[in-house]
Amino acid sequence: MSLLEELVSMKRWIAACGLAWLFTGAAAAADADPLNSVRWPDLQREYLADAPVSFDSRIEVLAPKVAEDSMNVPVTIRVKGLPDVKRVLVVVDFNPIVKVLDFHPLMAQPGLSFRIKLQQASPVRALVQTGDGRWLAGGAWVDAAGGGCTAPSTGRGAPDWAQKLNQVQGRVWKDGQNQRLRLRIMHPMDTGLAPGIPAFFIEQLAVVDDKGAPMLQLETFEPLSENPVFSFDLPDLGQDALRVVGRDNNGNRIDAKVLP
Repeated sequence: MSLLEELVSMKRWIAACGLAWLFTGAAAAADADPLNSVRWPDLQREYLADAPVSFDSRIEVLAPKVAEDSMNVPVTIRVKGLPDVKRVLVVVDFNPIVKVLDFHPLMAQPGLSFRIKLQQASPVRALVQTGDGRWLAGGAWVDAAGGGCTAPSTGRGAPDWAQKLNQVQGRVWKDGQNQRLRLRIMHPMDTGLAPGIPAFFIEQLAVVDDKGAPMLQLETFEPLSENPVFSFDLPDLGQDALRVVGRDNNGNRIDAKVLP
């Protein structure tokens, strides 16, 4: 019997004996959570409706191994060589409020940088959906002293904090083909978990070109750090200015131009 005939015979024997689980189990194990978090099955069910997820090395989550400040942890998401990214969902497994942001790149590169609050040591994950509906993921563990989500914002102590609410500070760097946009938006980003302080946070942001066409869109949530900072990479289409628009959960508007 040739090798091919032996393989065909073995395949028939496995099917006849109901042992196909040997192969499907091996495939499932290949996509087991590399961060070994007990929360992952619940997150997959709640945020992805139990859709299958492939953990992919092309998705990098860059963050400090140990957070120096649990209220202000820098995170960068890099997506390398993965075409047609439609959505980047960032979650923190062990935060009391898990979802951090939901990013639709549109014209932008699918990576971005921002800062978050951490309540305790936790995986920080980027869940990426491509145009064909597939989900891929990357992540990193970050150790933290904790308490970042239940501490009150520090800026409320300033007498003029309400006057500075939703003010935008921005800068653009150009290289002839692309431009990097860095933003800082003045906002306390209260989680609602500090005693006596209700949730008060930015919930929508977009960057639009000088004709009003959206270049990227963000849905944002309480675990973003106070006075959130973002960095994005966008194509340089020769715009006179980029415009940042959005609102917080109390209906206060954000509207600012960032000049090159």
